[in-house]
Amino acid sequence: MYKNIEEITGKKACSSTGYLKAKNGDIIIDKERILERWAKYIEEIFNDNKKEYDVMKRNFAGPPMLKDEVRAAIRKMKSGKATGPDKISVELIEALEDYGIEKTTNLIIMKYMTQGEFQQI
Repeated sequence: MYKNIEEITGKKACSSTGYLKAKNGDIIIDKERILERWAKYIEEIFNDNKKEYDVMKRNFAGPPMLKDEVRAAIRKMKSGKATGPDKISVELIEALEDYGIEKTTNLIIMKYMTQGEFQQI
């Protein structure tokens, strides 16, 4: 089937060349040396000594959370869904109205300011 498609379209599938360039630019033809070069290449990629940066744990000083942001997040939540691990339903959060939004906002600000990050439950 593929031969027929190649004949009709005039396109051929890509095939490997059977050689590989060494790190110094020399061409490697021997299969054993090609495999060795691939192994060395993969080792170089994954065994780097670069310093890892954990961006998520940095405490970015920014403006405090606004009540409007909390209110918008609550509006986006879908009603009638099962509760999460905290056992708090969306309907309960919505029922708290402005008092709940103020307390939730203060809780978020306090949590962020003291720990600088949020942990998944």
